[in-house]
Formats: sequence, structure tokens, C-alpha cells
Amino acid sequence: MKKWIPTTMAVVLMGSVLAACSSSKTEDKPASSAGATTAASTKPAEKTKFSISLRTLAFGHVEKSPDINQDKWVKKLEELTNTDMNIVLVPHKEYEQKMIQMFATNDIPDVVQGSGGVNGKEMAGSVKAGVFQPLDELLKKFGPNLLKKVPKDAWDNVTYNGKIYAIPEYLSNPSRRAIFVRKDLLDKAGLGVPKTVDEYMAVLRKFKEMGVENPYMGRENFKYADSFFGAYDVYPYLSMFEKSGDQVLPKFFDSENMMKALTTYKTMFDEGLINKEFATINATVFKNTILSGKAGMWSMNANEMLQWETQLKATVPTGDIEIIASPTGPDGKGGHYLYGPAPRAYFINKNVKNAEQIIKFYDWMMSDEAEKFFTFGIKDDTYTEVDGKINYKAPTDPAAVDEERYRQSFLWLVQDTTYNKGTLSLTDEGKKLMNVYDTTLKNEGRDGLNFEPRLDSLMKNPDISPLSDQAPPFILSHMVKMVYGKEPISDWPKVLEEWKSKGGNEVIKEATEKFNSKDSGTTVSMPRK
Repeated sequence: MKKWIPTTMAVVLMGSVLAACSSSKTEDKPASSAGATTAASTKPAEKTKFSISLRTLAFGHVEKSPDINQDKWVKKLEELTNTDMNIVLVPHKEYEQKMIQMFATNDIPDVVQGSGGVNGKEMAGSVKAGVFQPLDELLKKFGPNLLKKVPKDAWDNVTYNGKIYAIPEYLSNPSRRAIFVRKDLLDKAGLGVPKTVDEYMAVLRKFKEMGVENPYMGRENFKYADSFFGAYDVYPYLSMFEKSGDQVLPKFFDSENMMKALTTYKTMFDEGLINKEFATINATVFKNTILSGKAGMWSMNANEMLQWETQLKATVPTGDIEIIASPTGPDGKGGHYLYGPAPRAYFINKNVKNAEQIIKFYDWMMSDEAEKFFTFGIKDDTYTEVDGKINYKAPTDPAAVDEERYRQSFLWLVQDTTYNKGTLSLTDEGKKLMNVYDTTLKNEGRDGLNFEPRLDSLMKNPDISPLSDQAPPFILSHMVKMVYGKEPISDWPKVLEEWKSKGGNEVIKEATEKFNSKDSGTTVSMPRK
């Protein structure tokens, strides 16, 4: 397989032809679990060999690894499951591009990780083209725990023409992103927890007055910096369509509220409440700036809170992070966009001959043994156990925190990724975070109409097509220019007219027709909140 990550990152990828060297023959009598031996013999079952592509997800431990296939945790996972994996890393920043390239060259691993269900852009129509095999019968025979524990909406997300084509990771709570605030700074400011947009602005102005370098931490493309679009319910994302009169329109067509949201960001820009260079701040700079103590408020996945707080304290010992409710707008609501039911999913190549063994590998992920391994690690190494009681101390060193997160999130391929109950339940801080999910986040979030598969009219024109959490390039360009003062915000209606002229009229027509006709080939997901 072609190298997808530069050798300067020292990441080992694959050889030139995966399919010819990856699949192992199945056993005549399959073992009862991924790593089991038969009762009739003490001879270990043949290892299940397969190649698998995994997105790096910007995990530091992954991207810094000299050879992920020789990683301690990968080796232990292989030992527990009697497998021999060949992991292909797909760069996080170039994920869609590299995935499309993979399908174009027919250089496809045995197992492919996708992030948008069967119709995700990164899958390049491969499911429809017959690249992967349906899994229904295999799951019935070899995946009982998967069928029992994975919820229906996650299976629906990986179903095409009535057949299941992937094994999904799942979310029991789709409200995953949250507002993080430096509580120590908020307390020093002497202000209460903000609720409305105006109250948020008052806090940010106070942070600025106190000398906080980045009162609200911005990031390129408004990614993880979009909280105020949520307050006005105008997220310009893929799943954000709504019925308006006799048409189905993207939510950014609500000009009045979109201009209010843009005005909020422009005010923040003009007053120095957001970094003047926010439009070019990438994920690494975003995180490093926050962990160096130079930000007062930002948006991030809630399950990052404890790790980020631990890493912040290495630089700012008094630093204290807390999650608060997102800013509310004119309708009294707010929140970030809701994630889909299956953040990641695993497709099995149609040419694979040991698919049943691979299914059993994933079925093991639902076991108590798997939960203990991914949550706590290796007995007498990262945890001890006395009389059945686990003694586990969460790491505090930044590198060790990254490693724990890698084990619990990156390697645990199928789980409820809302939060890790095992580790969180061990501490008061963890219990508090679980409560945040079950109360604050449960009661907020924005959603809209979503079409699966993606509308043909959007697929034809990437410039006007939104991504899951990013505005269409054409729309995004005008959003940034308006915040920077290069274009008047009052021109937003003109932007919409130009969007329509670039193919948007076709999008509106197709969305409206499919919503009204209940096209059997299209799933129209209704707003969840």
C-alpha cells in the first residue's frame, strides 16, 4: 500500500499489496472468542491476520509513534485476541483525500475504518460499488454481543439496501461538544456562570481586562469555535436543513439570525476577545495555546476535560477547567451540533476469507475482559487488583495522559464513546463529568434534517457542500471575510443568492422533493432536539 504519512513522522504503513498478504484461512471449528483455543486441543488456534486502516485522529501518541504496529498496547491487544494486525495509519488532516485515493487505486485493506456511515464522503461510493461484504449472517453467528449492545440507530447508519455493511462504534448521547471555561479565571473575575450571549460577552470582556491573551480561543474554519452559531441555531453544517414554508433550506438561510451570529464574532474580533489570527490557527496551535494557560474559554469534546485539565496543571498549577452550559440565543436554547449515532465504523473487504474471525475480534470488544483492558490497561503494570477490586491511578504526566487516551479511545474500536464510565467512576472529578453529560449536555444541542445518502446536488459541487462540522468553502470564505471586516455583514442575503446560483437552487429543489416524497432510497433523519 502506498505511504499515506511522510516518513519524517516515522509512522510505519503497509506494503504494496494488502489483499494478497493479509487474510488468514478460517478454522474448521471457530473458537468461541477472538483469542480462545478449542476444547479438544491445547494447541493455540491460528492467529487471525488482517490489515486495517485507522485515521490518526490527531492523537499525539499515534502520530509520534515510530511504529504503531510495534506499540506495547497493540501487541497486548493482539495477544488477548489471538490476532496479527497490520495497522495502516491515515493522516487526520488529509483523511478524506487519502481515503478517496485508496479507493481510486484499489489499494484497500481487509478492514476499513469510515467516519460517515455507508454514505460518508470519505467512502467514495465504495459500499454501493460492492467493495465490502454484507455482515448480517456473520453477525448472527459470530457477533452476538455486538447485536445485543450496539443500538439500532447505529446499525441503521451502516445499513445499505436493507443489509448491514459495517460494525459501528456508537454514541448513547449525541451531545458531545461543550463549552470549557477556566473556572479559576471566572472566579477571579467575580462573575457568575454566563448563560445568554450578552452574559458570555461580559465574561470575555472581563477576561480581556484581566490580561487573558485569548478570552475565547478561536480556530480555523470556526471548527471548535462555533458556539455562538449554536446560540442562534444557524450552524452551516451537513445535517442542518430545516423546513421553511414550502421549501427545505439550509439553516444558514435564516439571514436575521446568521447576521446576529456573525456580528457577535465580529464584535469579539474588533475588541480582541478572539485571536486576530483565528482563521489560521490549526488544531495543534489551538490545543497548545490552551494548555499553556493563554485561553479563558473554548469549545471541545467534553470527554477531553479531565485530560486537558491534567495537562494544563503541568503549566498552570492553579488552572481549573469546568464545563458550563452553552450560550443561549433568542429562542432560549443553545448547544453544539449533535453527532451522528456512529462516529466510526468498520467495513470488511469483500475479498477477505476470514471475516468470521474478524467479526469475533470485534465481538470481543463488547466483553468484560476488553472493557478492563482498554479502561485500566495491563494488570500489575498500569493497575493492581486485590480481591476483585481494581486499584488504578489515572496518569498525570502529559505524555502518559496521551497514552491513556490512545488506549481508551483510539484502540477500543467499538464501544459507547460518550464517556469511559470505568475510569470516571473512580474519582469525584470523573463522577462530576458524567453528571455533566447526563444533565447539562443532555439538555442542549442543535440538530436539523439530514439526508442519507448525501444529496446528489451537493456531491456534484464541493464548493457549496457542507461537511459534518464545517461550512461549505464558499460560505466559509464569506463568513471569515465578514468577521474580519472585509465585507459588510448586511451582504449576507447576497451571499445566499450567489450560493443558489452556484448550484444551491438544485440543492434546495432536491432536498424539498426528497423530504416531500419520502423517497425509499433516501433516509430523512428528523431533528433530535
